[in-house]
Amino acid sequence: MSVPDPAAGAATVPGRGEDRILTAANVVTAVRLASIPVFCWLLFGVGRQTAAAILLGVLGATDWVDGQLARRLHQVSTVGKVLDPTADRLLVGTAVISVIVHGAVPLWFGLLTIAREVLVSATVVVLAGLGARRIDVLWIGKAGTFALMVAYPGFLISHGAAGWQEPFHVVAWVAGGVGLVLAWVAAVAYVVPARTALAEGRRARRDGGSSPASGPVAPGQGVGR
Repeated sequence: MSVPDPAAGAATVPGRGEDRILTAANVVTAVRLASIPVFCWLLFGVGRQTAAAILLGVLGATDWVDGQLARRLHQVSTVGKVLDPTADRLLVGTAVISVIVHGAVPLWFGLLTIAREVLVSATVVVLAGLGARRIDVLWIGKAGTFALMVAYPGFLISHGAAGWQEPFHVVAWVAGGVGLVLAWVAAVAYVVPARTALAEGRRARRDGGSSPASGPVAPGQGVGR
């Protein structure tokens, strides 16, 4: 039996404190996760459309908080690296499907948003299985996600015939149009980095300097958390 190379093994050992679970960043992520069923209850359980839209807007606007806390407080953790993107994907998926069901957004727009999320998520899983290294986030992808998280609360709060809702409807379409275009442009733009990451990941594994734990991070899911 061969003896593992200590230098190679060092790359697979989590950094100091990365095994922590109870951190400020993880608490914020957990609160965002717990707020998803509250959003659904407000929208479908008690019919509080405006309250649900405000909560959705807050959840979208705080997407960056947990990642910033993790980095600034030096609380990057293995749990956080899994929990943060999971919360983001669940939030986006729940928001899009809920707003579609509520009838506040055209079906074609919602389906294009979901299709992009499914494509990115499936690609990440495939790349991880093939041993690709981490993929750095492109700013265009983060901008697209942010614009969409502005658009969907806007669509929801503007769903109705009241005069005060019209400005929100306009903002929702502007942000949504820009966000959807940027999101799909980013999806295409990740093709080249993904191919490079796959080649480098396979090369590193052949050289004994990497492990499956260093697989890819989904575009727009907080690299470095």
